[in-house]
Amino acid sequence: MVKKFGDFTANDNLTFQVRKGEIFGFLGANGAGKTTAIRILCGLSAPTSGEINVAGFNVYKETEKIKKSIGYMSQKFSLYEDLTVKENFRFYGGIYGLSRKKIRERTGYLLEKLNFTHASNYKIASIPLGWKQKLAFSIAIMHEPRIVFLDEPTSGVDPIIRRQFWEMIYETAEGGVTVFVTTHYMDEAEYCDRVSIMEAGRIEAMDTPRNLKTRYQASNMNDVFVRIAR
Repeated sequence: MVKKFGDFTANDNLTFQVRKGEIFGFLGANGAGKTTAIRILCGLSAPTSGEINVAGFNVYKETEKIKKSIGYMSQKFSLYEDLTVKENFRFYGGIYGLSRKKIRERTGYLLEKLNFTHASNYKIASIPLGWKQKLAFSIAIMHEPRIVFLDEPTSGVDPIIRRQFWEMIYETAEGGVTVFVTTHYMDEAEYCDRVSIMEAGRIEAMDTPRNLKTRYQASNMNDVFVRIAR
């Protein structure tokens, strides 16, 4: 994958594959090129060159099919705060093309899993951040996508909510959904099956957390990241 903006190369020959049901960590400092790559993989931006397929679809010719096959949770909170929990599910379910019956079924199922059925008529603005993040993730997978992209999903939440959120990620991946996640918390990189680490538009390292720590003689992923970034 190559993406250029004039003379600037944001993605410099990125080459990788992600397996079905894998939790894949996509790491890098700010400005490393992560967001640009994710926008291409989500069908929101065209690459300059490269052979790229997402969920079996070509990013040049089948972007609409890609969009229907993926879920996405943005770094900034993406639900509508002036709508209720149930109204947000209904709204996004409509965008995903689900029938009214399917929207009701999936909304009930996901809220029950969260133990949040009692709050279905609460406005999003009145709900704590941690719950907002968990609801946003549930909505991102309500149409049962093949891949879900999570852009720093636990930013700003406390350690307990972060752990609960990762339990949701594990369960989703065990169901066969591929999870493509970015994070600035290096301890979260330990939870991924594999991670790639970008620096200046290139993937400088990609392997399991255990193998990366061995290769860089580091005790944790934070040390790995610092050594690569330097």
